[in-house]
Amino acid sequence: FEKTDEAKKLAEPQIRVTYSRPAKKGREVFGKLLKFGKAWRVGANESTEILFVNDVTFGGKDIKAGRYSIIIIPTENEWTLKLNTELDGWGNYGYDETKDIASVSVPVTKSDKEIENLSIALYKASENTVNLKIGWDTTIAEFPITLK
Repeated sequence: FEKTDEAKKLAEPQIRVTYSRPAKKGREVFGKLLKFGKAWRVGANESTEILFVNDVTFGGKDIKAGRYSIIIIPTENEWTLKLNTELDGWGNYGYDETKDIASVSVPVTKSDKEIENLSIALYKASENTVNLKIGWDTTIAEFPITLK
C-alpha cells in the first residue's frame, strides 16, 4: 500500500515548537514577573523557536519554511506575537525588533484553572489553519497560522 505524495505531506508534522517550561511557583506572572508592554521570550532559558516545515501565512504575511524565534509583547487584554529571524538567543537580552518579520495581536482569555507550567500546543482550527495556543498562570492566547 503506497501513500500518495499528498497523503504523506498531510501525515507529516508541519510545525514544531521548542521551548522551556518555567513554573509559576506562586508568583504573579503577567504584569509583575513579566511586565506589560515589554518583550518576553515565551519561556525560560533559550528563546522559544518555531519551525515551519513548509511555507505558511502568519499575520497576513507569507513566511518561508524555516526556524524563527517567538517574542510576545503582553498587555492586560492582548498579546502581540512577533516572528523574529534572530535564533539561539538567551533570555530577553538578544531581542532585536529590527529582525521581526511578522506579527499578530490577539485578545487573551482567562483559564478556569491555573496553569502552573508554561504550555504551548498546536491544534487544527480549520482545514488550512493551525492555532498556536500559549497558556500560563490564568492567561491563554491563540494565534492562527495558515498552512499553504
